[in-house]
Amino acid sequence: MQVHSFLHSDTETYTHILADTQQQVCALIDPVLDFDAKSGHTSSISVDEVIDFVREQGWELLYIIETHAHADHLSAAMHVKEALGGQLVIGQHITEVQKTFKKIFNFDTSFRTDASQFDILTNDGDTLKVGDILITVMHVPGHTQADTAYIAADEEKTVVFVGDTLFAPDVGTARCDFPGGDAKTLYQSIQKLLALPDDTIIYLCHDYPSAGRKHCPTTTVAAQKLGNIHVKDGINEAEFVQMRERRDATLEMPRLIIPAVQVNIDAGHLPDPEANGVRYLKVPLNAL
Repeated sequence: MQVHSFLHSDTETYTHILADTQQQVCALIDPVLDFDAKSGHTSSISVDEVIDFVREQGWELLYIIETHAHADHLSAAMHVKEALGGQLVIGQHITEVQKTFKKIFNFDTSFRTDASQFDILTNDGDTLKVGDILITVMHVPGHTQADTAYIAADEEKTVVFVGDTLFAPDVGTARCDFPGGDAKTLYQSIQKLLALPDDTIIYLCHDYPSAGRKHCPTTTVAAQKLGNIHVKDGINEAEFVQMRERRDATLEMPRLIIPAVQVNIDAGHLPDPEANGVRYLKVPLNAL
């Protein structure tokens, strides 16, 4: 098993490649599309580096995995799929997120809320194979209803891609104030992750390092239990919920939540061009 991580500096998001190098197959987790909110311009410059790396290795891409419908970046899943193939994977509870945000964006009846835009919908306990690597699905709601972690194991080691549940120990945990989020549910999800063996390597979706620390894509279960500022050992559910809800009440919405969510619940598809050939995103006023 090899994991290669690519930092998208603008959104501080990690895209990970999970590979069985013997069988020359891989999966790609949480690809990012460049988006300039000031101009509305999209670009694939960053994700093309990831695509080029896969091609250079000669690996076949089996899966493009989204840990959830991100609110801080636009998914590059469609660009990756066009370039490398692969099936697009997301947790089946994405249907709940689609229904919630269909109302917020007032999408018409053509917008599908059955998640048929995706290729594979996973449920807790499901498995996928990347060569000799077994991926086990863990539903970890709280940040959103659909957040899903993917535990990858072979004979050498076990790693887990946690999406927006846990961050580095000095950063803490994900917010829970988006529609469908819940702090108590997130605490319970995190306890499932922290029940994994202490030496399990955690691959983060984001890192927002404190002063003096460089970005790092990984931590461990042991490090989280010892030092996560929000959920280390000794912090109970009531304490976590109180902290999380108070903290969330002070946070601004992510700067890209409006463009990101409406694209990402549609599997990374950009809106169809209108009669003038231009694509348009919607901005709901006073709705978030």
